[in-house]
Amino acid sequence: MTDLEDLWEDLPTGTPPVDAILRAGRANSPRRKLVRPLIAVGATAALAAAFLVGTTVGDGPAGPGGPSLTAPSPVAFQADLEPALSCNELLAAYRDRALSMVTEWGWDGGAGVWPTDRHMLAKLGDVALQYGVRDSRMSAQSSSETGTNVQETGVDEPDTVKTDGKLVVRLRGDDLIVYDASGDSVVKRSTTHLKRFEGGEILLAGSTVVALGGDQVSARDDMTGTRRGSRVVTVDIAQPSDPKIESTVTYSSRVISARQHDSTIRLVMTAGPPALDFIQPGGKVSTDEALLANRLAIERSTIKDWLPTYDSGSGSKQLLDCTNVAVPTDARGLDTVSVVGLTATAPTKPHAIGLVGSATIAYESADHLYLAESPMTWGCFRCRIAGPEFAPRQDSGTTDIYDFELDGVQAIHVASGEVEGTIADRWSLDEADDVLRVAVGPSSETGNFNSVVTLKRQGEELVEIGRLDKLGKNEEIKGVRWFDDLAVLVTYREVDPLFTIDLANPARPRLIGKLKIPGYSDYLHPLSDNEMLGIGYEGSSAQIALFDTSDLAHVKRVDVEHYRNASTIAATDPRAFTWLPDRDTALTVLQQGQRVQIATLTIRNEQIRSKLTRVEYGDDAAVVRTLPLAGGRIALVTGEDVRFFDLP
Repeated sequence: MTDLEDLWEDLPTGTPPVDAILRAGRANSPRRKLVRPLIAVGATAALAAAFLVGTTVGDGPAGPGGPSLTAPSPVAFQADLEPALSCNELLAAYRDRALSMVTEWGWDGGAGVWPTDRHMLAKLGDVALQYGVRDSRMSAQSSSETGTNVQETGVDEPDTVKTDGKLVVRLRGDDLIVYDASGDSVVKRSTTHLKRFEGGEILLAGSTVVALGGDQVSARDDMTGTRRGSRVVTVDIAQPSDPKIESTVTYSSRVISARQHDSTIRLVMTAGPPALDFIQPGGKVSTDEALLANRLAIERSTIKDWLPTYDSGSGSKQLLDCTNVAVPTDARGLDTVSVVGLTATAPTKPHAIGLVGSATIAYESADHLYLAESPMTWGCFRCRIAGPEFAPRQDSGTTDIYDFELDGVQAIHVASGEVEGTIADRWSLDEADDVLRVAVGPSSETGNFNSVVTLKRQGEELVEIGRLDKLGKNEEIKGVRWFDDLAVLVTYREVDPLFTIDLANPARPRLIGKLKIPGYSDYLHPLSDNEMLGIGYEGSSAQIALFDTSDLAHVKRVDVEHYRNASTIAATDPRAFTWLPDRDTALTVLQQGQRVQIATLTIRNEQIRSKLTRVEYGDDAAVVRTLPLAGGRIALVTGEDVRFFDLP
């Protein structure tokens, strides 16, 4: 019992209005904090008087946890983000934010609730490739142990296909198919149907497959069309001909990022605004009446409406404890972001903490997770079709970043910071030697140029320590590749400036060189210390360029292949690219009309020798993969089957 509650014992009856006091204290709280004010004895007398004259305490049903003061997690928030002290306090924070955003049309008419098209695509997930090497040099990067071209060495990512070198496991729709690739040909061993599963990808931990996808029972999001809920299914394939479904866990939130460290899996999930009983103007309902009704629906909401749930088979449970949810005061949007840790061996026991607000960009290194929310013009679909009376507001020109230290299944918030400018996606972030490096585009707080910014943790803050501005004026960042002491940045408007940036002294990022060539590269892949491939476009043609990087001040494009009227899948999904360093050969997927082809690129003597092999017709280009197997063999995954691929 607290001192305040002890003092309250002398009063006639009632529960101390602690949550009301704390909410009032937020008005003077510092940035990003839910302040827990110290309550003096004099304040207690004032509270007693308020109580005796009939002040009501609380804001209706608070759901699990009620108005009690539950001790917050001692490890989840160790920096400037502080969790709510109770469910009542958390509910009040949700309501306060929602009341400032709701309109007579509900959520979809409120500026600041839903993002623009570009931002919505970021919420659906993105793909980024950044690696670390030494001495301002590049080195070849091969696939992960499960065959996926990943962002960080040692941090695996989900894909529609995985391998342990002998078995190939693929997810085709809601069927999990296991193939044996240890013999002279690839043989299908089993097919397991995943019930109520939609649009997923898989991870592989030993003999356990972890499938992540949409929950067909959940409703679709009105704005994105994606399922609001997720399913996480674990399947034991120790007996490839007889797989066993070990567990199915259903979440009310959608997975926007998933990473695997050995057997530990970390999910970043978004719940979205709750579905409340809103009405809209029309007929006998005026706009004022609709707005009043919608605000009343928010006032009547309970904590159960706001917090996500999960069900591991024994009934729905609250995923987040109220005292493990923080409310950054400057967070954008109206959402609940959950950081969930679990293991492949215990998937039904998730460990979760949460943030109120949006965080659509997630970058994960070997031991840190960074969540970011970038500024841009926010609005709604209705706003963009209805005219200026629904004009969206312009958000601030800074990007908020939250740093979490990873410890097994736990994520511990250790620092927060901000950077002037916008972050396009996780391609733009990288960590090396405890320094976060960020490629940022222009915003209202910068000029019309791009920058590289370095930040370092100082106490509880991510502090900017270095900045290089004026990269690609009036141009858009198209591709980024990071190394420990080097960054390669591509911007584009009419030509492709490729910048090399020295990061050996992170406090003083320095431009080394700049190359201008036609077209641009979306994806950059280092082949060795001296060579790099760039995959992108020039006009309507896909192009793959070979760069000589032996002199970083004078990078040269030494060869280029063009593919007329073609699209390259690796430009937007680098998992469709495979580098075979022992053969000096790259494999990537191209689509020309209805033809899906594998481009085999042999790199020798500063030249590209390209051979195209048709492997598929139709719309399955996005699922085509090549995976390195044991013994130097290569598996080709198409829309219909898996077979060995012979290099031409």
